[in-house]
Amino acid sequence: MNSRIIANGILKAVGVIVGIALILFFLYKIQSVIIYILIAGVISLIGRPIVMFLRKRLKFNNTIAVVATMLFLVGIFAGIVSLLIPLLVEQGHNLSLLDIDQLRGNIESLYTESISYLELNHIDAEEAIKESKILSNMDYSIIPNFLNSFVSGLGSFSIGLMSVLFIAFFFLKDSSLLKKGIMTFVPIDKEMNTNRSMSKISDLLSRYFVGLFLQIFILFVIYTIGLLIIGVKNAVVIAFLCALINLIPYLGPLIGGVLMLFLVMTNNLGESFNDIVLPNLMYTFIVIGVAQLVDNFFSQPFIFSKSVKSHPLEIFLIIIIAGLIFGVVGMIVAVPVYTAIKVVLKEFLADNKLVKKLTKGI
Repeated sequence: MNSRIIANGILKAVGVIVGIALILFFLYKIQSVIIYILIAGVISLIGRPIVMFLRKRLKFNNTIAVVATMLFLVGIFAGIVSLLIPLLVEQGHNLSLLDIDQLRGNIESLYTESISYLELNHIDAEEAIKESKILSNMDYSIIPNFLNSFVSGLGSFSIGLMSVLFIAFFFLKDSSLLKKGIMTFVPIDKEMNTNRSMSKISDLLSRYFVGLFLQIFILFVIYTIGLLIIGVKNAVVIAFLCALINLIPYLGPLIGGVLMLFLVMTNNLGESFNDIVLPNLMYTFIVIGVAQLVDNFFSQPFIFSKSVKSHPLEIFLIIIIAGLIFGVVGMIVAVPVYTAIKVVLKEFLADNKLVKKLTKGI
């Protein structure tokens, strides 16, 4: 009898393990679909306030409000692409006309002027550059390989884009569609708590993503104005790219700042380092500093306090921990995931002392 019970227990355990393994394998195989659903969910959260505004204030029909919202979001995306295309075309044209010898000479000249400005022995540095033959040893097949990969991935991107738009349309049209799918797997006695949790999560995350777009827009405006005053070419595109990179918490501002300084410097390649390059870099550094001060002391505290109801120090620790465990992706999704976990804990463990402290104000 005991051996039969043990055997049954072993078989059940093996069955559970095999079942979990099959589920994980299935999820791995459909990971692209899961990513499409997640992105569509984010788009629906962003578009939800627009749909509600059109329905309540302008008295639009639900379907018309959703179509108008989707057209608005697609228009924003198309506008972003239209900003990037001229820059890509220009860079492609420059690559086709690239003179390696001239490029080598320009870089050596810029480096020599930099060393001279710092009052170092530029003759030895110049000889070191020539002897190292860094540019002559570069693998120039990287550029065509990258272009081939870009073209081959364009088809997959188009399919993914259409899938995301299709899913997002129905998420916006029927806001309870995703909720109904999740509720299918929830026990009956937990449906009420789960329903309240999902409504609260949807509201908080919707405000959070809208707040992020406001944050990017503020940085974009400051960067654009500053770069236009300095007289940088393609100022709007550079400002947008650096503002968008700011979505990566803590690392984003550093990466965006370095990228902006680099692009400003390359715009003046071959010009006098003392008279042109250095002053422009200093002005750009001031623009970056002003933008980050506004972002750190106004935009971010406003977003965190008004949308996800979390203390900035709490958010900082969560982002750092997520970054150490999951890398850059973890840093980006840390705040939304943490907010969802807090809401769920408040609904199901409301009497716990630690939960009360963490979810205060939600």
